[in-house]
Amino acid sequence: MKAYRSVHGQMNMFRPELNLQRLNASAKRVGLPEIDQDILLKCIERLVSIDNEWLPVSAPFSLYIRPNLIGTEGVLGVANADTALLYVIMCTVGPYFSSKFKSVKLMANPNFTRAWPGGCGDFKLGANYAATLYPQELASKLGCHQMLWLFGEDRQITEMGAMNVFIYYKNNNGENVLSTPPLNGMILPGITRRSILELTREWNEFHVEEKTFTMDELIEMNRNNQILEFFAAGTAAVISPVSSILYEGKDIVLPTMEQTTPLYQRLYDAITDIQYGRVPHEWCRIVDERPHLYDSR
Repeated sequence: MKAYRSVHGQMNMFRPELNLQRLNASAKRVGLPEIDQDILLKCIERLVSIDNEWLPVSAPFSLYIRPNLIGTEGVLGVANADTALLYVIMCTVGPYFSSKFKSVKLMANPNFTRAWPGGCGDFKLGANYAATLYPQELASKLGCHQMLWLFGEDRQITEMGAMNVFIYYKNNNGENVLSTPPLNGMILPGITRRSILELTREWNEFHVEEKTFTMDELIEMNRNNQILEFFAAGTAAVISPVSSILYEGKDIVLPTMEQTTPLYQRLYDAITDIQYGRVPHEWCRIVDERPHLYDSR
């Protein structure tokens, strides 16, 4: 999760409660103890407040906050740990894109799978990232920025790198639809993903669905000029537009960057306006920066 310096000078944390709920769900999945979310959130708020000078005054900078929970029992074996360590690390980060949006090129290779039914792909675990590093290296050597993860014989589209995927398209009735894969046990329930779904359903300007897409369906719809935009969403970049996919030795060129009023830009603006306090919203939790007696400063 992140903290932001708002236009009013205060520090905002974006939907931290959801992040901590996911932390507990992930801990339970791997046999680690669950944490009192209210106490942890107060501790993180104090940490952010004490280290507030690490957060630059102006956008688009932010403070990346990473709570970690690891087993620490000094035993060699495969079993739940009786002891664990909870710690939080933070660092200042700048904008993911230096100026205007830069599109990314993906590699889709069905020989590599990020997650599978009954696994732990829908939890925030370090184990989910280890298996993605080698395919990502191969993608980079082929001039691609990220992997587009596929699953199954029908090659379902699941995620992009460590981000949730969105497809904006025209259906057979000529209606605009925003689609993202459903939370079927293989998809991480991203906070940005949830925010996009809630915002667009509130706008009520086009259909919003959670639906499984296959590569064959994407290729056919792109051939029929039905695909409007393809982008991914996550904490680091907020929105990352996709311009092409390398698949079976061929580049699938997508029209994402050709739109005059792109949805991905509107979503990016809407979310960052909330994060930086330009638009008041209940999703932002204001950090109390008043000095406390136990502060060392």
